[in-house]
Amino acid sequence: MTLQEQFGQIDIYVFDQILRGNIAAGMKVLDAGCGYGRNLVYLLRAGAEVYALDADPDGVAHVRALAAELAPTLPVENFRVGAIEQMPWADGFADVVLCNSVLHFARDERQFLAMVEEMWRVLRPGGLLFCRLGSRIGMEFPRVRGNVYRIGDGSEWFLVDEAVLLQMTRQMDGLLVDPLKTTIVQEYRCMTTWVLRKRS
Repeated sequence: MTLQEQFGQIDIYVFDQILRGNIAAGMKVLDAGCGYGRNLVYLLRAGAEVYALDADPDGVAHVRALAAELAPTLPVENFRVGAIEQMPWADGFADVVLCNSVLHFARDERQFLAMVEEMWRVLRPGGLLFCRLGSRIGMEFPRVRGNVYRIGDGSEWFLVDEAVLLQMTRQMDGLLVDPLKTTIVQEYRCMTTWVLRKRS
């Protein structure tokens, strides 16, 4: 099996958390905004108890097919069409919640906060929240309205900065697993990795 077959198109920062043992087989992992499941290939193969949610029915259908192939014992009900700000799972449900390249598509601050609060709600005490999201850390962008900015390709993204993420971490009584890490893509965008552990 090639590395690509084993890991798929996994985000390098998710891969980093797996290598360090923060995400492992046997954990209950929820991918909030799973898309077509690029971060789930390895976890499905490794025996994680995977759950996923996305607003795109085609993406969820693809993830269901992927799970049927790689982890056929997982119930199809683990993979749902829906909104991150209204997830169907119980409080403290997941060991890990992944949210990769989703939060910057929030319409406004209200939706952004609702998504973060809902992911925090379904995460168990001691669990890990992994978010990779657009930010203004390292580049300036023209403001469209509120916290929505126009990035390099003309798209409009909801962008946070370091102060906002650190304040939210404190308000949620979360523990930063890593310092904030930001990748700057020349004249285009900034992507920040925000990884928290929920205190017991």
